[in-house]
Amino acid sequence: MGAGSAGCVLADRLSADPTRRVLVLEAGGKDDWIWFHIPVGYLFSIGNPRADWMFETDPIPGLDGRSLRYPRGKVIGGCSAINAMIYMRGQAADYDGWRQRGLLGWGWDDVLPLFLDQEDHIAPPNEHHRQGGAWRVEHPRMRWRVLDAFAEAAEMAGVARVVDFNTGDNAGSGYFQVNQRAGRRWSAAAGFLKPALRRPNLRLETAAHVEKVLIEGGRAVGVRWRRGGETFETRARDGVVLAGGAVGTPHLLELSGIGDGSRLAGLGIETLRHLPGVGENLQDHLQIRPIFEVSGVPTMNALYRSWWRRPLMALEYAAFRKGPMSMAPSQMGAFARSSPEHATPNLQFHVQPLSLEKFGDPLHAFPAITISVCNLRPTSRGGIHARNPDPAAAPAIQPNYLATLEDQRVAVESLRLVRTIAGQQPLRRYGARERGQSSAATSDEEILAAARQLGTTIFHPAGTARMGLATDPLAVVDARLKAHGIGGLRIADASVMPAITSGNTNSPTMMIAEKGARMIVEDGAV
Repeated sequence: MGAGSAGCVLADRLSADPTRRVLVLEAGGKDDWIWFHIPVGYLFSIGNPRADWMFETDPIPGLDGRSLRYPRGKVIGGCSAINAMIYMRGQAADYDGWRQRGLLGWGWDDVLPLFLDQEDHIAPPNEHHRQGGAWRVEHPRMRWRVLDAFAEAAEMAGVARVVDFNTGDNAGSGYFQVNQRAGRRWSAAAGFLKPALRRPNLRLETAAHVEKVLIEGGRAVGVRWRRGGETFETRARDGVVLAGGAVGTPHLLELSGIGDGSRLAGLGIETLRHLPGVGENLQDHLQIRPIFEVSGVPTMNALYRSWWRRPLMALEYAAFRKGPMSMAPSQMGAFARSSPEHATPNLQFHVQPLSLEKFGDPLHAFPAITISVCNLRPTSRGGIHARNPDPAAAPAIQPNYLATLEDQRVAVESLRLVRTIAGQQPLRRYGARERGQSSAATSDEEILAAARQLGTTIFHPAGTARMGLATDPLAVVDARLKAHGIGGLRIADASVMPAITSGNTNSPTMMIAEKGARMIVEDGAV
């Protein structure tokens, strides 16, 4: 279930065995829209019902009761078709932390070979990168003076330059590596799914909304799915693999009678397996997005609003696959510690040569950059749950940001570090001036209040069907991604993360799918 980032990997790897028949059910559509392939298309995809499921959160107490848009890709390739294209593995300590929970086989030394096997890196192979895989990784095809100035300023503030964020230690600042091929977005569908569809044993159904996993005798035997007004049931010989992501997977589990029994009873759903962790443990990276107006240096705001520069950008992209239309939303990144008590960086910066109120809104009329910062290891936990038994109803999403004193403290520290960097000479050279509500905040209380207003999702939900030992009361799957107490059912997507990784979650999700597929092959069945 799901042809998103994880589902595309699973489809490719499982259908490689010609004796296995694989059906992929994707509720979204095909990627037959130009903005799925031109990198700058994220500006038109996020917040567009053609590309985005248009989810919204419940009011979030920690953000002054604001509700947020919660984008998820509504297309083959899933979020890899609309995201920021940043290739990021996270920190070695993330995966070693999973292993220390008793999840054998999930340490850094275990998962690094999976990242390497997937990768097709533009650079010559070395100990950290490989060529020949399906997941293309390249360097950005455009640089901005204002972003170079940020790197200089960060270095003066104690954040050293780094060439590669993907060695297991991502401390430092530099340009992100991106999932592109020759200036075009390289989604999971392009890399994994489409080549595999040439195989006769792989079938893809789009606009196919899975409504229920069919459970008989404690085993998953198939699914019920709908297209338009027609309903189908498909039986599975070996079993069912869920790859609906941190939003779709727990929602479907609850609709199928798998979850907290008291919650399901309240919805009028029969409990087939009591797993109270379904939908719990939601973790996401809250990005706090202060905007700094600049002058005397190009930014995307001015270029995009210029009536004569816009066609030149299109011509440059058409001729050379370079220029602003080839860029990811965040090209420059940095990883730093909010305070010395952290052993590894707990903050990530996404620096953008543009500004807007929120994704889906137009760019501002003034020249500016956005210095977004997020807490990589939040201690707040939320949840995603079915609202009612109707499969067509969107789930209730409550990220519960800034619910803990620790997360509130890190939010204040992170904004103070942003100001320290922005106050260095390389950015003062361009008159960097903070705008909006945060600009007047000085005390910790005022800065926290500003963070509550500036904070929004950076699109990294994880953990809602977490992996754990049988002794973990909130674990949904075991270390081999098998659902606890249900035969023939595995989950292989971001929902199984016991703790969110320290960085962008797309490539770690695809690594999980790679490992899940190998486990199925090793075991001979789901």
